Amino acid sequence: MPTDPTGATVSGAAAQSSPEDDRRTVAALDVEFQAAVKHHDAATIDRIQHPDMILVLGDGRIHTKADHLAAARDRTIEYEIQDEEPGTQTVRVLGDTAVVTALLRLKGTQSGVAFDRRLWFSDTYVRTTEGWRYFFGQASLMLPEDNPA
Repeated sequence: MPTDPTGATVSGAAAQSSPEDDRRTVAALDVEFQAAVKHHDAATIDRIQHPDMILVLGDGRIHTKADHLAAARDRTIEYEIQDEEPGTQTVRVLGDTAVVTALLRLKGTQSGVAFDRRLWFSDTYVRTTEGWRYFFGQASLMLPEDNPA
């Protein structure tokens, strides 16, 4: 069986998928992940994220998979909008790694304080024996209001 860059065995079916199939799969998975965050769906977040997943924010803070799951369970943020801006998503696939980049709109409240912002993110997915998993993410600082991207 083929192995991924870390030496993990990749299933034969996954190894035979085309780059276009992989692109579509990862694109849909990332949209599903954004919806799971919006709706506090800890089970879906858990399924999509790799156990060693981290997210690095533009201000230097780091969030782990455990942090994402706790935020979903505790409902620390209430989202009205937590969606990729239509037409901004791109997915690049190289072997068993895929990177999703998109403009994200976030609107809601955190601890009673309203927010409404846009930022760019890149989410890196890796192919595992269980399928594609969200492994690493980076998010920009909030975009200035006069720079709609």
